[in-house]
Amino acid sequence: MPCHNQQLNSVNSGQEHPMKQVRFANSSSSSSSVSAVLSNSEPTDASIQPVNQDNLGPQLKLLPLNDQIRELQTIIRDKTTSRGDFVFCADRLIRLVVEEGLNQLPYSECTVTTPTGYKYEGVKFERGNCGVSIMRSGEAMEQGLRDCCRSIRIGKILIQSDEETQKAKVYYAKFPPDVYRRKVLLMYPILSTGNTVIEAVKVLIEHGVQPRHIILLSLFSTPHGAKSIIQEFPDITILTTEVHPVAPTHFGQRYFGTD
Repeated sequence: MPCHNQQLNSVNSGQEHPMKQVRFANSSSSSSSVSAVLSNSEPTDASIQPVNQDNLGPQLKLLPLNDQIRELQTIIRDKTTSRGDFVFCADRLIRLVVEEGLNQLPYSECTVTTPTGYKYEGVKFERGNCGVSIMRSGEAMEQGLRDCCRSIRIGKILIQSDEETQKAKVYYAKFPPDVYRRKVLLMYPILSTGNTVIEAVKVLIEHGVQPRHIILLSLFSTPHGAKSIIQEFPDITILTTEVHPVAPTHFGQRYFGTD
């Protein structure tokens, strides 16, 4: 199991996962460029479109888009969605992201014997992985990870903006003692500016985790957020469902009912 709670024998793997391709619905309006997104102007709903991940490098991976994912994204973004439907659809989307995140972990080939006595050539995941959630919104993804990995260890990081400097500041961090030996599934559902994630990765690096062993699981990302993280840590892997100039920043409040 990829979530087995044991020390990792080797964090390196020769398995490479190809870039996931994604399609977007056509729109009659003109496409916004990444440079326009980075400007200070607020984009209007009529002019914004999803951004292709090709401009952001191979470290950014998108779930293969289908109508099911599009509907979940639509319900989460809809301001008229009830909280019950919001949480239900968010949990479904989280589960899809977590499952694909586990698919990014290293594995090795193995042979098992079936109940009828036949040999089956399969795979098994390397042991020694953990999750780390960035509080508070990242905690929404913990149950989805535990649903897939019952015994996985999960660390936490609390990062908030300083009232005076407005810079991200780490207030709390707790990880498994041997986190430096593990692959880390870092959970944060909305990547807006990327500043919070950058600070979280710095804390993990201080605890001995190498960026190439971090897989960032998110639901939505802006081009600016993804680009900032990748520029700061070129070896990190980002997995998300959509890169769009406008992220649903209300996610945490709606999910936990504090809006």
